[in-house]
Amino acid sequence: MSLPAWRLLLRRTARRIWFRSVVFSLVAVLLAVAARYLAPWLPEHFEGNIGQDSVGGILQILASSMLAVTTFSLTAMVSAYSSATTLATPRATQLLIQDPTSQNALSTFLGAFLFSIVGIIALSTGFYGDRGRVILFVGTLAVVALIVFTLLRWIAHLTAFGRMSDVIDRVERAAVASVREWREAPHLGGQPAVPVPSGTWAAFGERTGYATHVDVGALQRIAEQSGLRVHVAVLPGALVHPQRPLLWAQGQVDDECRAALARAFTVERHRSFDHDPRLGLVALAEIGSRALSAAVNDAGTAIEVIDAQHRVFRAWFECSEQASPAAAECDRVFVPLPVIADLLEDAFRPLARDGTGAIEISIRLQKTLAALAEAAPAHAEAIEAMARQAFDRASAAIASDADRDALTQATQGRFLQ
Repeated sequence: MSLPAWRLLLRRTARRIWFRSVVFSLVAVLLAVAARYLAPWLPEHFEGNIGQDSVGGILQILASSMLAVTTFSLTAMVSAYSSATTLATPRATQLLIQDPTSQNALSTFLGAFLFSIVGIIALSTGFYGDRGRVILFVGTLAVVALIVFTLLRWIAHLTAFGRMSDVIDRVERAAVASVREWREAPHLGGQPAVPVPSGTWAAFGERTGYATHVDVGALQRIAEQSGLRVHVAVLPGALVHPQRPLLWAQGQVDDECRAALARAFTVERHRSFDHDPRLGLVALAEIGSRALSAAVNDAGTAIEVIDAQHRVFRAWFECSEQASPAAAECDRVFVPLPVIADLLEDAFRPLARDGTGAIEISIRLQKTLAALAEAAPAHAEAIEAMARQAFDRASAAIASDADRDALTQATQGRFLQ
């Protein structure tokens, strides 16, 4: 079943860059303060000098260096965001912002800075006793070890962070993850869509934006309480407005129930990769189209994009084959699947349009679509329609007979019979 709205909110909050920074900072402050209250648990012979007299100097070094490293890390992250926006697609920026490695690095450096500041303040006020200084010294050594490990990992991560291949991989993983969510909860946990019967009424929202989440569980609870049968009309990624129905329902309800049904749909200004495999395909197509522009002219990147889209569609076809309507948990909510023709247009039409001048792009498109048609015979008609469209575009732009023959041969006769 699709996630409840509150769980989705928690998951998104945990991905925010400030969330980990706050958690790490609180842990760092608690660790610095805890040394004072853990001191009575140490045996008395630990009061001897084992280096804790130098803890103040170590904390001073940490405080000054961690502030500089944190500033450097922020600069590197912003530079990667800007590079992805300029060279790839702005849609990929949200994936870079959610990168756990960069968030952990920034949070560790900020937490170490706060740990040092709190430790210095506490030392200057005599907050720690002799045994408390021992604990603070050991904690400082642990923080130094954590900083070294994080810094080495962060340096290795920066070599690829925000590069074109990294962005393509991230978008592909996000699209495949969304597809897997559909696999785990076919039709978002509802029943397969059926024709909407006569006598139904529509529920409308009040906002204009994109549907980013449909709480099928909430729809099921309302339907059970009111004796309704609900037919979902929009999926995550769809543009909605006050005049577009969010759902159709059978049964008699009041205005309060209609409003509750509409609240099961989360509408936001921007699309999210969660539950929206079409956004991943759109972002990949944007990367490929930008690579094929006259200013960039990078056919290799466009071919990498086509390969990534191929893998996403493979995952989607596996999702369709493994879907089990009988396992649906919500028997009063009917949810459609994304239309395969729309997915194909999102993925391949921009590349077919912008890649007409590059024979290698047209050939790779035909080979990819042929492979998808063989992998999913149930969707062969829609795939062949896209292949014919791409072939017609390329044929009209190709001036060389040799290139035209190569393109025709690449279709292997499948789409031109």
